Amino acid sequence: MENIALIESFSEFKDDKLIDRVTLMAILEDVFRSALKKKYGSDENFDIIINPDKGDMEIWRNRVVVEDGEVEDPNSEISLSEARRIEPDFEVGEDVSEEVKLIQLGRRAILALRQNLISKIHEHDNTNLYKQFKDLIGDIYTAEVHHVRPKAVILMDDEGNEIVLPKEKQIPNDYFKKGDNVRGVIENVELKGNKPQIIMSRTAPEFLEKLFEQEIPEVFDGLITIKKVVRIPGEKAKVAVDSYDDRIDPVGACVGMKGSRIHGIVRELGNENIDVINYTTNSQLYITRALSPAKVSSVKINEEAKTAEVFLKIEEVSKAIGRGGNNIKLASLLTGYEIDVIREGIAEEEDDVELREFSDEIEAWVIEEFEKIGLDTARSVLNQDVADLVRRTDLEEETILDVINILKEELEG
Repeated sequence: MENIALIESFSEFKDDKLIDRVTLMAILEDVFRSALKKKYGSDENFDIIINPDKGDMEIWRNRVVVEDGEVEDPNSEISLSEARRIEPDFEVGEDVSEEVKLIQLGRRAILALRQNLISKIHEHDNTNLYKQFKDLIGDIYTAEVHHVRPKAVILMDDEGNEIVLPKEKQIPNDYFKKGDNVRGVIENVELKGNKPQIIMSRTAPEFLEKLFEQEIPEVFDGLITIKKVVRIPGEKAKVAVDSYDDRIDPVGACVGMKGSRIHGIVRELGNENIDVINYTTNSQLYITRALSPAKVSSVKINEEAKTAEVFLKIEEVSKAIGRGGNNIKLASLLTGYEIDVIREGIAEEEDDVELREFSDEIEAWVIEEFEKIGLDTARSVLNQDVADLVRRTDLEEETILDVINILKEELEG
């Protein structure tokens, strides 16, 4: 049969998971009509009958019989003598339906027709794929690692769709190999040419929020509301939760006995430290809770400037600031206030000295390491345990001991 190339095309697409039978037939008819317009100048008087299941199709050309020599439009009229070559008993004024074989379109036209069909099917698939994943933005999705590249991990879902997890959307200590199942949120769908590129993220705050929905039934059921999530991916996160039912302790429900409920989430995020706090509209109380685990003495707020001065005992300062300043940074993001830490009782420590005063003996980057965890005076460093300082800073024990000796000499003579 001369429509063999098209039969092959039908067999490729008739079971396509993204296209229904009616749509496929509409696409096929559109492609054929384009070919007929090119060949005959118009497709208005053609009937196209398609059976995509079998790969069969028929094209019928409909014309009216006119007297010989009176044909004005060869596309809609046929002369009596030509009509009688089809059937000898045709008369003027009758309708003639004549089958058009694909071979009549020419081999080149058939090849172009097939290419056009493939292009339109792909275009339809891409449009559907784009719409499908646009609706999934912000939802958790799981796919398998197909290829690991320096700047991205390429994933493949069960439907064979390609999903991109860029390096900057990965948690810093993420490590993937081919065949691993990866969870993240669909963050964006971008059209690259006609093809949609699906972007996954594991660093977005929405990922942590959706993990709470998956792992904690009260959040899924709406009994507990997540008010806000802030993250430094792989390091620390703070989640503000609320409940409209006074009988429910939202923090306790989210964390679980001995952290049982939140443990799976922490593990999924590469041991990211997660603080869950009770949301409140009381700004002073909210800031106090946000600086957990530090115990805040008092808070002074400037609503106009959106700043807050937080007063703490000297031993609580390093907890409030956190490793690398992460705790205070996240507390500011969570509450919307720029937070300044004020140490209580500094005036009484008359013999204390700012660390910066030792810049001729202690290297600047070493001083900065102490300042990152809220230690900016000599006594604030000396009051700490050496092993704790090693754990909370990026300094070697030997360096810390050298600093302690320098400070002791100054303060104790």
